[in-house]
Amino acid sequence: MKTERLVRQANQIAEFFKSAPETEAVAGTLDHMRKFWDPRMRTQIVVHLDAGGAGLNAIARQAVVGLRPPQPIPSNSRVER
Repeated sequence: MKTERLVRQANQIAEFFKSAPETEAVAGTLDHMRKFWDPRMRTQIVVHLDAGGAGLNAIARQAVVGLRPPQPIPSNSRVER
């Protein structure tokens, strides 16, 4: 799918939720993307964000950040007890 179309869709979803408080709007947008977007679409929009995220509105941008896979903890890091 073209990235421009994903950006437009992400912004439309965010627009739907924008009347809610910001944290709820971001959570609603993120939830929608997780439930209804194909994994390839989610990967593509994250790659777009990592390349600058041109065109994403603020709510959509924050939601896409939430789509990033968790980063592993480096094996050489120590946990202080």
